[in-house]
Amino acid sequence: MKRLLLTAALFLAAAAAGNAQTVNAGKYIVEGTNLDGSSYSGTAEITLASETTCVIEWDTAGVKSTGVCMLNGNAFAAAYVLGDALGLVVYKVNGDGSLDGTWTITGKDGSGTEMLTEAK
Repeated sequence: MKRLLLTAALFLAAAAAGNAQTVNAGKYIVEGTNLDGSSYSGTAEITLASETTCVIEWDTAGVKSTGVCMLNGNAFAAAYVLGDALGLVVYKVNGDGSLDGTWTITGKDGSGTEMLTEAK
């Protein structure tokens, strides 16, 4: 019985490790929607600081912002500064390495969307 439990535990640990998501350092193509539904595009660059933390810099329509980010399972979140406002974006890490997110910013109603796709 102990052997069966040990085998099951090892199998579950291996399956969990196989399902772990990762975010790659590098440049990304940004496609998103603003709070009013209009679209925007640009680039982002992610620089890893550890296995779970990073710095992200966006350049969308000539507007630059910088944030600190963190990976937790298949969730990837970033807090950022845009002018005088603070923002938050939460992404789902997809199996193909893309990031599918929803964002908001202080002082504004609603939320926008954003997709980051690794630049090739």
